[in-house]
Amino acid sequence: MLSILASEAVVHHTELPFPAIIFGVIAMVAFLALAGITFSYRNVANRHDHKTSSQQAHH
Repeated sequence: MLSILASEAVVHHTELPFPAIIFGVIAMVAFLALAGITFSYRNVANRHDHKTSSQQAHH
């Protein structure tokens, strides 16, 4: 009976589709792409300075 319980306790591990380091590389590439998109929106408010200057005169 003990051998039956021991045989059921065996855990089968599944293999990853590629090495574990690749998951980190994919995550790093995704975060760098998102950072690049965020960085591309810098200084957008200054591009439309002509719209804000007339609004400040009214206040």
